[in-house]
Amino acid sequence: MTALAVEALTAGYDRSTVLSGIDLSVPTGGALGLLGRNGVGKSTLVMTLMGLVSPTSGRVLLDGRDVAGLRPDLIARAGVAIVPQGRRIWASLSVAETLALATRGHGRRWTVDTVLDLLPRLRERLGQQAGQLSGGEQQMLAIARALLTDPALLLLDEPSDGLAPAIVDQISQLLTTLRGEGVTLLLVEQDLHLAFAVCDRIAVMEKGRIVHEVTTAEFRADRATAHRLLGVA
Repeated sequence: MTALAVEALTAGYDRSTVLSGIDLSVPTGGALGLLGRNGVGKSTLVMTLMGLVSPTSGRVLLDGRDVAGLRPDLIARAGVAIVPQGRRIWASLSVAETLALATRGHGRRWTVDTVLDLLPRLRERLGQQAGQLSGGEQQMLAIARALLTDPALLLLDEPSDGLAPAIVDQISQLLTTLRGEGVTLLLVEQDLHLAFAVCDRIAVMEKGRIVHEVTTAEFRADRATAHRLLGVA
């Protein structure tokens, strides 16, 4: 089954077009790593999928239902959650208050207790203001906040940004665990090691388009293409 199918999606800001006919899909329980140089439209795609940027054309299908152009709250209720670049946690709220605000109610798979079991460091910080957490702890809180909406599809925009390698390894382990729990992932990332560890397919964007998509194993084996598209060895 396909959790996410994007068809000919076009979007931008004011009179500027950023996304020019995006096509991609992620199977249920799969993980797609979205790579590309800065400024090619990766974050715009994530925000458009979440309803934070309005598309001008195209479709966004969640389990076959077109949600393109819906309000963000309706897209969230349809099963999509976002972990935004820069985390964007509420600095003045405690960890406990942040988790309480994100909780969607009873009968959900992800509860505060299950999230804290997955992220025990946050349990130790429940009474602490989110703005006083380390960068890694804030990233864990941003992921916990998203999980508490009980998503079927999790959009992550640069979760490794600004974090030490040891913390990135923890993020990698966490995302791998979430895949094992059946959560579908779309991961925008500059850290190739993280993308390769978590994702089974890799797509590359250039100038608002998907220009290359293969399995992770194929991408890692084709160093010439990786260097041409990303400028890395």
